Amino acid sequence: MITPAAIRRWVEGFDPQGDPHAVWSRETTLALLARDEAVCSRASFDPGHVTASGLVLSTDGEAIVLVFHTRLQRWLQPGGHIEATDETVVDAARREVLEETGIAVDAGVTPVLVSVDVHEIPAARGEPAHRHHDLMFRFVAPGGDPMAGAGALRVSWAKVDRLGDFGVDGPLRRAVARARTIPPGG
Repeated sequence: MITPAAIRRWVEGFDPQGDPHAVWSRETTLALLARDEAVCSRASFDPGHVTASGLVLSTDGEAIVLVFHTRLQRWLQPGGHIEATDETVVDAARREVLEETGIAVDAGVTPVLVSVDVHEIPAARGEPAHRHHDLMFRFVAPGGDPMAGAGALRVSWAKVDRLGDFGVDGPLRRAVARARTIPPGG
């Protein structure tokens, strides 16, 4: 079981590098972790719950994997809810990448937390609007053809210099920039 204390260690170690949204997201997530034990429960809507995602970077650092999210109708990094079977938040992110893209990330490259992003999820499927407190980990994969999995209509490698073609938002662009500045060893 993933504990708030284990997640807190990751969030406390995250450097938002002066990015105002990342600073706010980090502090908002730390406040969630301080007040609630059910931080990973997808039934926790106020103030939301922690999710995990993976920024999958190609070995040359020039491309990332994106999935087209059917519910939100936009291109995002693979990710989603933490499951009871996930031993760590990194395991949750790695599982989501595999489920949504079919890509097994390089186990020899140390995962690095490159973003804490709190964002609104609209009401749907009997759930009220709520917040996801997403922890995004940088992974590396050698390439290959990704395959669309659960929740994704399409999966694509996207060149970092062409992210605008996919409508990638500011928080993800800044996470990509952070991911590219960190050596593969962490």
